[in-house]
Amino acid sequence: MSTLTTANPAYKLELTSSPHIHSRWSTKQAMWMVVYALIPAVIAAIVFFGFYQLIIISMSVCVCVLTESAIKYFRGREISIMDGSGIITGLLLGLILPPNFSLFGTALGSVVAIALGKEIFGGLGFNIFNPALVGRAFLQATYPVPMTTWSEPSYAVDSVSSATPLSAMKFDAVFAGKTEMLLGNIGGSLGETSSLAILIGGIFLIAIQVVNWRIPVAMTLSVIVFGGIFWLIDPAVYPDPIFHILSGGFLMGALFMATDWVTSPLNSKGMWIYGTAISLVIVIIRLFGGLPEGVMYAILFMNGFVPLINKYSVPRIFGEAK
Repeated sequence: MSTLTTANPAYKLELTSSPHIHSRWSTKQAMWMVVYALIPAVIAAIVFFGFYQLIIISMSVCVCVLTESAIKYFRGREISIMDGSGIITGLLLGLILPPNFSLFGTALGSVVAIALGKEIFGGLGFNIFNPALVGRAFLQATYPVPMTTWSEPSYAVDSVSSATPLSAMKFDAVFAGKTEMLLGNIGGSLGETSSLAILIGGIFLIAIQVVNWRIPVAMTLSVIVFGGIFWLIDPAVYPDPIFHILSGGFLMGALFMATDWVTSPLNSKGMWIYGTAISLVIVIIRLFGGLPEGVMYAILFMNGFVPLINKYSVPRIFGEAK
């Protein structure tokens, strides 16, 4: 940027370094907006699975914050609890755990999420993988049975089982009703069963421009295309695209996990590539993998490709030769 100097002060240009376009939100403000957006999912978890779930979520948040503070203290760095980043990691991890999960396991996963998912890379802004998903992946390997044991919702009726819609689809060829998946009266992780609660928070973040709409839209359109192809081939075996969107952790992943500023691409083209690839991996795992769900693995897998996506999707500077 150059500076134009004239006799008229009104024509004076300021010489500054990049970036020249700034968000309306500071990092701290944006973090707390995400915290507020997760409140509907927390409420839904308590309504459908009982008050004990609030203790699980609170344990996750407290241990994440304490772990982050302890690591920063021993590294001689400023302890900044109120920036909200540790709280978000704790909230997200708590919401993607099964109902009635053990408090010790929750604490262990929280330590791993912060220590190995975030601080080992240098802290906020340097982590390669989504910390909450790192914590859940660790728990998935450490507690494979408890992590796939689902409780029946408190308001379950005869037609509702404790099995998740994806498990019922994959192993029993039974498809859950759309209404139950929308409201949350189904088996599943604490904050992932109520699609309505997730959508309320996610749309709020998109509306205030904390979350870039391109990644969730790319994921949604792609899962409609990829899932729709197999559904058209055999509707009796493969679920329809709406089922893919409402079931499992798709909406939580699309609106709160894949959109993480640090672990997602920097430019628009990269975001479309990233979101499309995530949905492709999700559909492959759900329909042909050994596990019924693939959102966690798909996002972590594509997190590793973000530096490569950034490198090859950078817009060409005006006038630059190929």
